[in-house]
Amino acid sequence: MGSFKSSVLILILHLLKGALSNSLIQLNNNGYEGIVIAIDPSVPENETLIQQIKDMVTQASPYLFEATGKRFYFKNVSILIPEKWKTKPDYVRPKLETYKNADVVVAEPNLPGDDDPYTEQMGKCGEKGERIYFTPDFLAGKKLPQYGPQGRVFVHEWSHLRWGVFDEYNNDQKFYLSNGKSKAVKCSADIVGKNVVNKCQGGSCVTKPCRPNKLTGLYETECEFLPQSQQTEKASIMFAQSINSVVEFCTEQNHNKEAPNLQNERCNLRSTWEVIQDSEDFKKTTPMTTQPPNPTFSLLQIGQRIVCLVLDKSGSMSTGDRLNRLNQAGKLFLLQTVEQGSWVGMVTFDSAAHVQSELIQINGGTDRDKLIKSLPTAATGGTSICSGLQSAFTVIRKKFSTDGSEIVLLTDGEDKTISSCFNEVKQSGAIIHTVALGPSAAQELEELSKMTGGLQTYASDQVQNNGLIDAFGALASGNGAPSQRSIQLESKGSTLKNSQWMNGTVIVDSTVGNDTLFLVTWTTQAPQILLWDPSGKKQDGFLVDTKTKMSYLQIPGTAKVGTWKYSLQASSQTLTLTVTSRASSATLPPITVTSKINKDTGKFPSPMIVYATIRQGTSPIVRASVTALIESADGNTVTLELLDNGAGADATKNDGIYSRYFTAYDTNGRYSVKVWALGGIDTARRRVISPQSGAMYIPGWIENGEIKWNPPRPEINKNDPQDKQVCFSRTTSGGSFVASDVPKAPIPDLFPPCQITDLKAKIQGGNLINLTWTAPGDDYDHGTAHKYIIRISTSILDLRDKFNDSLQVNTDDLIPKEANSEEVFVFEPENITFENGTDLFIAVQAVDKVDLKSEISNIAQVSLFIPPQPSPETPHPDDTSVPCPNININSTIPGIHVLKIMWKWLGELQVSVGLG
Repeated sequence: MGSFKSSVLILILHLLKGALSNSLIQLNNNGYEGIVIAIDPSVPENETLIQQIKDMVTQASPYLFEATGKRFYFKNVSILIPEKWKTKPDYVRPKLETYKNADVVVAEPNLPGDDDPYTEQMGKCGEKGERIYFTPDFLAGKKLPQYGPQGRVFVHEWSHLRWGVFDEYNNDQKFYLSNGKSKAVKCSADIVGKNVVNKCQGGSCVTKPCRPNKLTGLYETECEFLPQSQQTEKASIMFAQSINSVVEFCTEQNHNKEAPNLQNERCNLRSTWEVIQDSEDFKKTTPMTTQPPNPTFSLLQIGQRIVCLVLDKSGSMSTGDRLNRLNQAGKLFLLQTVEQGSWVGMVTFDSAAHVQSELIQINGGTDRDKLIKSLPTAATGGTSICSGLQSAFTVIRKKFSTDGSEIVLLTDGEDKTISSCFNEVKQSGAIIHTVALGPSAAQELEELSKMTGGLQTYASDQVQNNGLIDAFGALASGNGAPSQRSIQLESKGSTLKNSQWMNGTVIVDSTVGNDTLFLVTWTTQAPQILLWDPSGKKQDGFLVDTKTKMSYLQIPGTAKVGTWKYSLQASSQTLTLTVTSRASSATLPPITVTSKINKDTGKFPSPMIVYATIRQGTSPIVRASVTALIESADGNTVTLELLDNGAGADATKNDGIYSRYFTAYDTNGRYSVKVWALGGIDTARRRVISPQSGAMYIPGWIENGEIKWNPPRPEINKNDPQDKQVCFSRTTSGGSFVASDVPKAPIPDLFPPCQITDLKAKIQGGNLINLTWTAPGDDYDHGTAHKYIIRISTSILDLRDKFNDSLQVNTDDLIPKEANSEEVFVFEPENITFENGTDLFIAVQAVDKVDLKSEISNIAQVSLFIPPQPSPETPHPDDTSVPCPNININSTIPGIHVLKIMWKWLGELQVSVGLG
């Protein structure tokens, strides 16, 4: 841990570049530092697991070093150990390391035996991934035949995580046609093996060579490519690092550009090594001339949560009822959000700091009430943010070290001296969450959260958007078990007139229900509040706090599962409703929604991307309705429907990550992001057997000419109740970002259509080619494009590098549909030789109404295969198309279990018929 503080300055410079990443990883003199590997709280205590993690990284480091031309190695790693595991003298308290910023998570599998290692990737080619997932059984070496040594797999996943490369195999299409012949999807093409199919029936299996379909030329769907266990080919790690000879990435020279895999699709046919060479890591390093040291490890154990609220009570807080709104949000945090057993203190500041409460451990309602009474009641004076932070450090140090503690800093004012305490903040080891209230909060405020890995949020003065309560509601622990965290089910507001009603529903699903709270705020006087549970029973007993202008009801025990209905009535005032809950069980993971944006700064006309990830444990929730509300500094709001369709901003279809581009800038300054997610009839929990980015499951090997099959993948139980529909409602804060260079209205149209990333092609009836893709928009994935340009070539590289010179297809009859619609276009190639065995490559470009063009799409490929004419005179005994004689196999012939019929023109054919 001694090297941690020395690298903080490097970390802050990295974070301030604008890329939004919670990771603490830094590259220092060719060595990766600050890697966080977290053991999930649900994993049973097993001290051996810690050693297995160390062994994996230690094995991986020299493999990474040689594979990257002696450029990179693993220098130090922190292992996060669950709070409930036994303490040991060598376990120390984390600093900035949390589960939220872990780079690797070790967790139990969604399905027993489903131990696929994988990496969550949200972004495009070359963009860093989110995190790597391993299971305890994988780390224990129980899957060596399927994935190979753990250290090699770690390098494969690290390449996804750090450099944004993709896999060079394809589980969905294992073979493709090239020059009319079926080939395995692999890289390099020099990997040798056999194409075989394993036919099993009645407990016995027979392995046969794969046979091409007579109509398509492709191998049967059950066909597998089994590699030879002993090879000489050195590439590629992103195809099969499990092959002993593989020690390199595919390069431009040996990369298989025709193979239909994600690396080619996402990275414009570039090899993985080319993408790595383009990375910032590669550009700022040179090969080492000496061998690197072995990695070092720090063992960090999660401890009690320590939080100090640092709240602005300067004169500007009296504007627009801000101080009272602070009290409402602070009361929700203290009453509900902060977890039982946490230590909480409070400091307020104006031109000086004032300790409102020393650290108190929350053991019950009395402790919470005492802290609530400490919230500020008057707003006067100037703004000295550093005084507040320094006072908070003092409060914490009276009982604990500041390492790993949290500070929630709220301010609405400017402070030109804020940078004077940056160095003290860096050295403190504390995590600072910032809440900017109103348009004038200090511009440097977010730097405090960036440098410490805290959450940054912004709340406007538009009360109906409930931004301040959302910001405080998002401050659940980053280290606690999921069952302990407060989960926001609803957050809505409305300005009512003339005794209007604010009506709605909230779904309490089976994964939540404990510690459920309904909270209503108002701006002038208490409204009428009506609430009914799913059985129709009216709920009474709301506690009314007229001073803070809020009412709340805590549901005893576990709230009933189902739809709760509410009706609020008021005149000439603004109401908000917030509903929070906790997991219903410590053993059933709750459905969670987390949201983020791709950058913390948006420079016009560069678009932002909003992401929302919906999970139950690590299982994705698919087909939910997800909406983002983005509010600018001027108080204007834009609503975006986030999609999980694998198009536009969304990288992968049906992975539970919902995405969308944001281009509707209207002013410079801060923007807040809030996400609603609703699960309905079509929404389901998805059991992932084959993740999009992860080491390849090897079905079997060829060893000394003998085929050795690995155990098959686990099968999904379709009757598992957890796979049925899931109905739920959630809201969450997506943080905030700062926009710059936004011109004054009218905003010019500088946004092109987004790139088409899911173009697919197939032969349809003779020489016709059928194309499908998801429609882009006029502005990225919004609106409707003006036209499409489709070009074809028999050379994949010519199409990529000389698109404008390639043959253009007539698209006069192709009228673009609205963004995110399915496009279908059928054409017959003209002015090009298209005959049996011809490979044809196709790409599409979208154009908007001001002639801005999208990037060229992924390149689709078809290979014309004309089936050979049948030769009935010389049929083959194994040809399934040979007509059978008229035999009634349902006839019952007593005592006979095998029927033998001699066909004169075929020789002897044995037909086994099971007779009842």
